Amino acid sequence: MSDFILSSYDWLRGFHILTVIAWMAGLLYLPRLFIYHCQAEPGGELDETLKLQEYRLLKFIMDPAMIATWVFGILLIWSNAERAGGWSIFLAWDWGVKFASIVLMTGLHHIFANRQARFAAGTNDWPHRKFRIYNEIPAVIAIIIVLIATVALR
Repeated sequence: MSDFILSSYDWLRGFHILTVIAWMAGLLYLPRLFIYHCQAEPGGELDETLKLQEYRLLKFIMDPAMIATWVFGILLIWSNAERAGGWSIFLAWDWGVKFASIVLMTGLHHIFANRQARFAAGTNDWPHRKFRIYNEIPAVIAIIIVLIATVALR
């Protein structure tokens, strides 16, 4: 198995990047839908349309992309440990910050999933201003992760 992962490193990295793009697209777009949803009349046509769009975005794009991102990321971590001759390379500060950022992004994903369920049930209690703030968080986290992955990681 280890030889397969090592020989597939570039493919794993490519698929990891693609799944991160899909996940990030959802994390950036879903709170925008929530902002519009806050302004929709409950039970109206726009309300029902947004419920369907939010559900599909979360269940058919974001959830699979998040899971695939984690799977490909873990395989890349394993591959990097095998190449470097051990797991000690992951004790550096940059790996810790990147991992914490990924965990934070995953937590944000779950907050959005909870909010989607509340909209679906008609029980949203957040104002659109709060979603405007949450709309910026994934971009900040992405900047941190990309800069660490491209500049800080060895």
